[in-house]
Amino acid sequence: MTDTATPQETQEVREVKEDTGNDTQQAQQAEQQQQQPEQQQAPQQPRAGKGRSQRGGGGQQQQRSQKAKQPQGQQQQQQQRPQRKVHPALEKLFALYPKMFGAHFLPLKLGVYQDLLAQHPDEFKKEDLKVALGLHARSTRYLEAVAAGHQRHDLQGVPVEPVAPEHVHHAILEVFKRRQARSNEDLRPHVVTRIIAAIEASGLGRDAYAERVRTQDETNNALLDEAVAELGRQAAKREALFRAFTASGRSEAEFAEMYGMDPDEVARTLARVRADQVQAEAAAAAAAAAATTVSSEEAGASGDATAS
Repeated sequence: MTDTATPQETQEVREVKEDTGNDTQQAQQAEQQQQQPEQQQAPQQPRAGKGRSQRGGGGQQQQRSQKAKQPQGQQQQQQQRPQRKVHPALEKLFALYPKMFGAHFLPLKLGVYQDLLAQHPDEFKKEDLKVALGLHARSTRYLEAVAAGHQRHDLQGVPVEPVAPEHVHHAILEVFKRRQARSNEDLRPHVVTRIIAAIEASGLGRDAYAERVRTQDETNNALLDEAVAELGRQAAKREALFRAFTASGRSEAEFAEMYGMDPDEVARTLARVRADQVQAEAAAAAAAAAATTVSSEEAGASGDATAS
C-alpha cells in the first residue's frame, strides 16, 4: 500500500478523469439523438364542417405570412415540390393499427407480413401489402426507431424480441447518410458516437461486433473502425484508472478524494472494468469450448475414415 501515487499514475488518472467527462457527455448526446427521431406527419382523417373552414382561414393566413418571410428561391422550390400521396395500403394499416403505423413508429416483428395476410385476408392484396410495408420500413422515421435500439413489436404494440445488432447498425448509417445529404455540418462525430452506443448496447465485444456488421462499403467501414478505435482508447483509459486504484491500496472513496474525482464516477468506471474482465473471461471460455468441440469432431471424422 502506498500513501502517494507515482507521477505516472497521477498523469494516467488525470487523463482518465478528462476522458470520463467527455465520454459521459457523448453518451448523453447520443441518448438525446435517439430520443428525438425526425417528426413526420401520420395519415390524418379529413376534417369536415364549420370548424374546418374557420381553422383553414387562419391556417392559410399563417402560411402566407411564413411564405413572405422565406427567400424567393425557397418558395419556388416548395411550390414545385409535389405532395406525396400515401399508399392506400398504408392508410389501411394506420386505421387498423395506429400504435404501430401512427404518430410514433416502432420496429416491427419479423414475419409481420404473414401475420397481416392471415388476420386480414380480404383487406390487402399481397403485392400491395408488400409494397406498403417496404415503404414503411424504408422511411427515415422507422429507421430512426430501429437505430434507437427499440425492440421489435407485434401488431398490438407488444415487444417480442430485440433487433439484431447488424440491423441497428445499418439503420444508424442510413439515417446518417440521409441527414448528411441535407446538412452542411459534418455529422461524422455524431454517427461515431451512436455506433459506440450501439456496440455497447449489443452485448458483443468490439471485435465481434465489427466482424458481424462489416460490409463491402469502405465509407461505412471507416466509421465503424473509428468507433471501435475510440472504444479501445476508452477501455485503455479505464484500465489505467483500475491499475492506479489497485496500486493505491485505498478505498474507492479515498482514491476519488486523492485525485479530486467524483466518487460515483470512479465507482462506475471501476465496475465497468470489472464487468469487462468478466465478459472477456466468458468469451475466452466460450472460444476455448468451441475449439475443443471442433477438435473432437475432427478427431471423430478422422477415426471414421481410418476405420473405413
